[in-house]
Amino acid sequence: MNSENIQTSATAEKGSLRIVYMGTPEFAVEPLRCLVEGGYHVVGVVTMPDKPAGRGHKLRQSPVKEYAVQQGLPLLQPEKLKEESFLEQLRAWKADLQIVVAFRMLPEVVWNMPPKGTFNLHASLLPQYRGAAPINWAVIHGEKETGLTTFFLTHEIDTGEVIRQVRVPVAEEDNVGVVHDRLMKEGGPLVIETVEDILRATVKSVPQNQLPVEGELKPAPKLFKETCRIDWTRTTKQVYDFIRGLSPYPAAWTELVNGAGESIVVKIFESEKVTGETLRKPGTIQTDGKNFLHVATADGYVAVTSLQFPGKKRLTIQEVLRGYRIAPEAFMKTELLTI
Repeated sequence: MNSENIQTSATAEKGSLRIVYMGTPEFAVEPLRCLVEGGYHVVGVVTMPDKPAGRGHKLRQSPVKEYAVQQGLPLLQPEKLKEESFLEQLRAWKADLQIVVAFRMLPEVVWNMPPKGTFNLHASLLPQYRGAAPINWAVIHGEKETGLTTFFLTHEIDTGEVIRQVRVPVAEEDNVGVVHDRLMKEGGPLVIETVEDILRATVKSVPQNQLPVEGELKPAPKLFKETCRIDWTRTTKQVYDFIRGLSPYPAAWTELVNGAGESIVVKIFESEKVTGETLRKPGTIQTDGKNFLHVATADGYVAVTSLQFPGKKRLTIQEVLRGYRIAPEAFMKTELLTI
């Protein structure tokens, strides 16, 4: 068989597998793009309904919808995944395989629909960091490595048999935005490799309880506002990792109590570790009023280098100190958290 015939055969195989893709945020666009540009037969896309955003509450399309519309792909945006009208439309696509990337928890009637199953791309090395915010929590816990996993969906969330994994390093200075983008680039190729495994019937999925795990399993629950509050009674490294694990979004925050005793919510985006024992109470501020602002932790200080006041833009600490006087008696409120 010559190369032209081989290429034609491979294209025919791709076209024979009917794929439904489900996803919403930017993270989910890259795998969809790889499928479309790779010549795979995406028969439909499912994403979240448009949501009001901004001051005008104008409806905003999800990044996945924007890409699907650009490519002319059939699209569904169900409010509820168990609605019969949605299920009928989904069945009409006659998918052989469903792929889920950063979407929603699917009911069994949906994930069990296609004959070749439904697989999910999850942004961690399962079984570690099961949950809604795996990238954030991996950075918060100071992991030096994280990764991506494709696995078949089953009843319990993020517990299905693993198909493939790829490992991705995390540098000590990386924030969650950097790690997110690094994983996003790796996600497309991993999805394609997984689809090829399924297409060629070479999948050898492994139960998660058979995978080697170092230490205890760490969850990755959804982040809420209170979850993002900085606990200055933690060690310097823990506070530093917490800040970069929430930067640039949703951002770690604290309450700055000024000289008049007024509390101001401050988001902190960047910091540096200043190690060395301190006898100062956690949350105590040290500053020269010009170049630095250090906040005491359990075993040293964190140098705040980038922050944001309510209704203001993000500023460097030098910009803040030029326009805002930090009184000697000012401090950061402490708040005990379990991370």
